[in-house]
Amino acid sequence: MARGLADVAERPDYVLTPRAFPDIYAAYFGFVWRCLRGLGVPERLLDDAAQDVFVAVHRRLTEFRGDSSLRTWIYGIVRHVALNQRRGERRHGGVMEFASEPASLAPDPHERAQDGEAAEFVATFVAALDEKKRDVFVLALLEQMTIPEVAETLGVPLNTAYTRLRAVRQEFAKALAAQGER
Repeated sequence: MARGLADVAERPDYVLTPRAFPDIYAAYFGFVWRCLRGLGVPERLLDDAAQDVFVAVHRRLTEFRGDSSLRTWIYGIVRHVALNQRRGERRHGGVMEFASEPASLAPDPHERAQDGEAAEFVATFVAALDEKKRDVFVLALLEQMTIPEVAETLGVPLNTAYTRLRAVRQEFAKALAAQGER
């Protein structure tokens, strides 16, 4: 992420203008892409969804007041776009699919198979979560945000975020144990 942009954008007196958009795009594209994928946007729609996010960011950039971090504000847009994409898929009879992480570049085919299975397991687990737990899983465990950042991003009390994280970790452990038994 372009650290200079993040530092400036977090100042309460800073007003973002459309001229800052190329820097925002460069700084947050990876974050947006990973979050969209983690929130269940099918791989074939990721390009369109990412474009929708950045179109909304560009249009609404002057509305950013600094009440939250720029990352949090962008995540709100990501969440809305992902929800609309999933609704559209269900409406059109599409099946929700998760892309697995690209296979490891290691030459060992066994390792590549294990990586693919692990990614598929995580994607299946995330797909089965309810919306609230999915948000916490993606932000805290995949994006490595702190729980206070997660709480701020989702607009929930800090204890609620901790409770959801604990619950999703327990569900993940149970799913992992069940997977191991198979």
